[in-house]
Amino acid sequence: MSPAQPTSLPLVVLRPASGNAFESTVEQLATAIRLGVFTDGDQLPPERELAERLGVSRNTLREAIAALRQSGLVTTRRGRGGGTVITYVGLEPGTGETRVRTGAALADAMDFRRVVEPGAAALAATKALAADQRAWLIESAKAAREAPDNAAHRLADSRFHLAIATLSGSPMLIEAVTRAQSALHELLTAIPVLPLNIAHSNDQHEAIVAAILGGDADTARATLEEHCDATAALLRGLLG
Repeated sequence: MSPAQPTSLPLVVLRPASGNAFESTVEQLATAIRLGVFTDGDQLPPERELAERLGVSRNTLREAIAALRQSGLVTTRRGRGGGTVITYVGLEPGTGETRVRTGAALADAMDFRRVVEPGAAALAATKALAADQRAWLIESAKAAREAPDNAAHRLADSRFHLAIATLSGSPMLIEAVTRAQSALHELLTAIPVLPLNIAHSNDQHEAIVAAILGGDADTARATLEEHCDATAALLRGLLG
């Protein structure tokens, strides 16, 4: 497997903090947790490793983790075998913030997503993916289809799209897709789950996987564009 295309989302989603180190670290870790990069029961990487990955001091990292702990996203276990453990299980769709993007702000978020995510899928389709990368993509789609509840599906859906970005091999695209998924997560947790939409979404996931694994960049792009358009239409209809 190429080191430029790992199958570990934390390795690619987390990046050196920019601007205000504390605030950037809190944002990155909270976003990674809410998008399912780290899931309930997972332990954060060792402090030294995580601080180096984020390009911050260990003291800044500790302060950021304290903020996550106060927000109920993690807990910290002391003693041998201790560490910081994820406690976030996801939000039931329809129970998120009621004040979300609407109108022009909603359109901008959806336009941004429609540009970056289909491009990532098209680029991933041009890569010579290793067997474990191919298996990871298949399993990511399967995890969304077989998610045990709506909150778990929301996290699995985010992981699927981040997996596609990862397989594109482009750090800039990974960062862009993470931003797009963060905005999308905020919006989708504000509307109720529609089973027919979820079924349609899962079918499209499988078509996207087939196109990427088949090396068909044009179909991968077109299918993900259709996928983005369907979600955007749903959000426009329910959020305005």
